[in-house]
Amino acid sequence: MQNYKIIVQYDGTKYQGWQIQRSSDQTIQGKISAVLSKMADTQIEVVGSGRTDAGVHALGQVANFFMPEKFSENQIINYLNEYLPEDIAVCKIQKVDERFHARFSCKSKTYRYRIFISNIPNVFERKYYYQYLDAKIDVNLMKNAVKYLIGEHDFKSFCGNTHIKKSTIRTIFSIDIQSTENEIIIDYSGDGFLQNMVRILTGTLIEIGTKQILLDTLPQIITSKNRQLAGFTAPPQGLTLLKVEY
Repeated sequence: MQNYKIIVQYDGTKYQGWQIQRSSDQTIQGKISAVLSKMADTQIEVVGSGRTDAGVHALGQVANFFMPEKFSENQIINYLNEYLPEDIAVCKIQKVDERFHARFSCKSKTYRYRIFISNIPNVFERKYYYQYLDAKIDVNLMKNAVKYLIGEHDFKSFCGNTHIKKSTIRTIFSIDIQSTENEIIIDYSGDGFLQNMVRILTGTLIEIGTKQILLDTLPQIITSKNRQLAGFTAPPQGLTLLKVEY
């Protein structure tokens, strides 16, 4: 069996996230596994770099799987793109060492969150941003908050799973905030992210930018490890996994 690494892009709008679920066949991992299993005539397990929530998109999700060596890279990628739904595509495939693991070999991930702040909706991109019209956002306050979030911290306050047993310590390498007249774009890079972490960080930054959370209370929110003190969970459609690095 040969280990293959693929880069996948998908529109997550109608899916229940990346991970296979017993209650739904509408998952990205499930769709890819089903096509590969049909091709190989045996069950093929697909491992992703990490889960994306229901409604979240990806430009550069990474996965790996083992296939019989009789299939070439071209055969596999062509078969996948022929039989996968039109909102899932495999952009690249390559042979990798048998020890490569899409999740455990990962060194960093980069996510992008888009906030649309115009009162005139963009009908063609409405599935790919969060339209926020409640109040004027002070982007400078959001940028000033970044310094408290960079580095290694216990991000339990920003985890959607309040009963998590595993370590909630993560390292954020960078948070880049750019704004135009109509949009705020936030890029997050780190060694890994907890469940809903990027979306909760985004909700917290929005509440800082609208002065619902005071900037100087952010260190306390981090050290409290209390989810209730952080901001709201921003909706999934504004979030896209841009790339995974190894």
